[in-house]
Amino acid sequence: MTDTGSTQDLDPVEPVAALADDAGDGSLDAVADEPSEPSDEPSDAVADEASDVAAAESVSTDAEADAEKTALLDEVWDVVVVGAGPAGSSAAYAAATRGRRVLLLDKAEHPRYKTCGGGIIGPSRDSLPPDFKLPLQDRISAVTFALNGKWTRTRRSKRMLFGVVNRDEFDLRLVQAAEQAGAVLLTGVTATGVEQQGGDSRTVFVTLADGRRVEARAVVGADGSASRIGRHVGVSFDQIDLGLEAEIPVPDAVSGEWAGRIHLDWGPLPGSYGWVFPKTDSGTLTVGVISARGQGEQTKQYLADYIRRLGLSGFKPLVESGHLTRCRAEDSPLSRGRVLVAGDAAGLLEPWTREGISYALRSGRLAGEWAVQVAEANGAADVRRQALNYSFAIKAGLGVEMRAGKIMLDSFEKRPHMFHLAVSLINPAWRAFARTTQGHTTFAQIMRDHRAARKLASVAGR
Repeated sequence: MTDTGSTQDLDPVEPVAALADDAGDGSLDAVADEPSEPSDEPSDAVADEASDVAAAESVSTDAEADAEKTALLDEVWDVVVVGAGPAGSSAAYAAATRGRRVLLLDKAEHPRYKTCGGGIIGPSRDSLPPDFKLPLQDRISAVTFALNGKWTRTRRSKRMLFGVVNRDEFDLRLVQAAEQAGAVLLTGVTATGVEQQGGDSRTVFVTLADGRRVEARAVVGADGSASRIGRHVGVSFDQIDLGLEAEIPVPDAVSGEWAGRIHLDWGPLPGSYGWVFPKTDSGTLTVGVISARGQGEQTKQYLADYIRRLGLSGFKPLVESGHLTRCRAEDSPLSRGRVLVAGDAAGLLEPWTREGISYALRSGRLAGEWAVQVAEANGAADVRRQALNYSFAIKAGLGVEMRAGKIMLDSFEKRPHMFHLAVSLINPAWRAFARTTQGHTTFAQIMRDHRAARKLASVAGR
């Protein structure tokens, strides 16, 4: 259920390995010489000429593409969004639907692989553009809970709990929705920072790795958990976790056993847990674990043990990857001048589960809406007012949820067995879990409205 934002800028993480099936060396067997015969093949001179023409056309195409990129970068945009993950695409969509000129920048070409379980819970679904078609790989209605491989129990819901997607497909469709709304996508560019004059300056510059700059009236930083734009804003974190994940292709018979069901294992390290998300249509299982940063070897061993206990160690992973999730400190800024941050770049994610897609979609939409207001602001005071309005909107919604999530994580770290017993055996606790994933309630609402939930968190946290 973890998530990261755009691939605009990611820290290297140890241990991370990328595996692929061995490819052939491309060699061909020698062919015996045969008597020469008349041939219809073009002569060497003609072939060379054709090659020169093709090369010239390629150079011409590259030159045209570079000229088009330069023209886009030379314009002044209402809103520039850095990072085309869920937060960035949502911000670009929100600003573009309001008729503003929006440029969406990303280092990567879409589609691209993302380290993520791909769970689309109710709040994520409710934050998507109208008529958005979710590329669902599976529909989840059952959860198998385990406590470090023991005391396993499966709970089922009559209604779907959430859906599962491949992030490459999901993110691509979000980008396409932003483009259809009018945003302009420019990939293959790396943002390195922001320059703004302050005072009554009406614009801000995003600096690029090649030395060029793009000018905008407002900027949204959505460039992932190692965000360059976040550094400019001054985002700070009080929780950093390491997630490790393996994308494992399995036979149809094994995939069928997992259809419609996920696995959650409360792990051996404080605050850790593991997950299995089935990508049934693709015939893969996403298996991952997460725990606090600083325990890399133990986390790696937990993943290996988890895969072995599940009976999946005999299948070769297609991809093995890792990432850091960063959760903002409560007093961390969300803006600076004409620059707003959203999603992982702002450290916005659920602290206990480390779920980030719904936070990215919701904060991205708000950032896009308020970036329009910042772009239209007259004078420094008006800019500050609109940026503060964005911060208030985030803190009143996602901030309240994060505060409750941190209470849950603190209690879970100390007594994971109590949480396991609650969701496994106590029907009201299971229903609360189910309703949260479906989007009918939140951890904050549960803590506010149910004395039993507050009591559980209090006792577990002692």
